[in-house]
Amino acid sequence: MLETPKEAKQSICFLVGSVALSGGTYVIFQHAQFLQEKGYNITIAVQEPFDETTTSWHDYGHKLNCVPFDEAKVDNYGLVIATWWKTALQITEFKAQNYGYFVQSIESRFYSEEESPLRDLVNATYKLPVSYITEAVWIKEYLHQNFCQDATLVRNGIRKDIYRARASIAAPPQKRTQPRVLVEGHFNVPFKNTALAVKLARAAGARDIWVLTGSAVKRLPGVSRVFSRVPIHETANIYSACDILLKLSTVEGMFGPPLEIFHCGGTALVFDVTGHDEYIVHNENAIVIKGLNTEKVVEELSSLLSDSDRLAVLKQGAAKTAKDWPDWMQSSNLFCNWVEQVLAESKPCSTVAMEETIRAAWKTYETNEQIRLKTKPRASVLQSLKTRVVASSPRVKELIKYIMTVIEVINPSRRVF
Repeated sequence: MLETPKEAKQSICFLVGSVALSGGTYVIFQHAQFLQEKGYNITIAVQEPFDETTTSWHDYGHKLNCVPFDEAKVDNYGLVIATWWKTALQITEFKAQNYGYFVQSIESRFYSEEESPLRDLVNATYKLPVSYITEAVWIKEYLHQNFCQDATLVRNGIRKDIYRARASIAAPPQKRTQPRVLVEGHFNVPFKNTALAVKLARAAGARDIWVLTGSAVKRLPGVSRVFSRVPIHETANIYSACDILLKLSTVEGMFGPPLEIFHCGGTALVFDVTGHDEYIVHNENAIVIKGLNTEKVVEELSSLLSDSDRLAVLKQGAAKTAKDWPDWMQSSNLFCNWVEQVLAESKPCSTVAMEETIRAAWKTYETNEQIRLKTKPRASVLQSLKTRVVASSPRVKELIKYIMTVIEVINPSRRVF
């Protein structure tokens, strides 16, 4: 049964790829929680399979109405918001008065240049004639310069009720002979460079390395402790027990872990990845390595491990940044303002134009991908292997990922992705 126009105007549907633990899903959940508490009827339409435990990492996850994609298509909404390029390609399958696109990164950058047809397909989603909102200045500028889209900017907030200095879950700092290094990130995602970070931490002389990851792994060689798929309300204890976050991802929208450890008494060492300059200032609150220079990573981390005065200065700067940063209430209120503006303007997007954009994008992709696979036999073999892995059972997938993770840590790539 379709909702009346009045009811539909108060209904918002977020289109997501997965509700498993990830930085992007965390941001979506925070905004969805705020909107729901403001009285909006929120639906989270999910592409990948999930169950009641999948959202347990977020303390509000069980209160959100998460439903499979096809089930969500039967209703009518005031606003449907795509949040991932794959969901944007299916946005017209949902009935709504208005459509939006929450762009958390330029997701074509997630894929190698060898996969140019796929990158072009992803970029085509930024041509959709919908309302845009993003979380970082660089994304706003990129969308304007490359796709003539005027996106509203709402920076991510932070859970100040969770992220604050807490009692350590391990030996207090005075009983340690060296600062503790925390490596954060998923494994088997090339641009995250998580295994490489572990390798470089060892090369810098770090004797106590912890890993916080969304990957399903319990133990890793050369790592003191591994924290896998930890609920957000428990992560502050881990951050508070560490001194330096080593995060070497090369593709980000506006990453949260450095800001989170800032709130918990630590500092960070990062590459000059897109979005870092939203709150990180080199030599004031953290260390920023330019040009993906791994030798410089080792040099700077080694310095922080041995120079307690320098480390203290960075921690002080990080604490000041944390104090001045807005919480989620402020951030989500701005997101809510955007939602209300889109609903109030009531300028329905042309679904015909959207469908034409999507159809043209798929046609171009299919043509160019066939050419790529014919001219590059190796790419065809890899595509076949990917298809088999995707079709395998969840247990087999987890086993494959774990084996790949251990291999990656033992023998990480020598180059930065």
